[in-house]
Amino acid sequence: MTILKTYARLWADDLDQTLPLLQDLVGAAPDLRFAFDNIELAAIGDFLVIAGPPEERARYAHATATVIVSNLDEVTTALNEAGGRITAPEATSATGRYLYARHPGGSEVEYVQWHPDLVARIVGH
Repeated sequence: MTILKTYARLWADDLDQTLPLLQDLVGAAPDLRFAFDNIELAAIGDFLVIAGPPEERARYAHATATVIVSNLDEVTTALNEAGGRITAPEATSATGRYLYARHPGGSEVEYVQWHPDLVARIVGH
């Protein structure tokens, strides 16, 4: 299993108001932008912006980062072997497969295995 990319999570009320400054700072447009449930997400540089009403964003605030991996099954095995715990079972979204897991010690992370076309376009391998 390889970690392909790690995103710091940024929380925002409005994605359209948040993106212009980030585009200036990063020097690029978002790699991804899509709606999920009642929130909007945009991946730009090393940031994942999660935007929407505070009560909707709160549903995702338990995770400290979003980590893109080459193989979600291998992550699950590694977590189980290390004493970690899956806190939200595997599901699918527009970008691929994902799950939430609590590591030994208490940190919680969202792990995502992107569709191959996204890996090729954003990560390049």
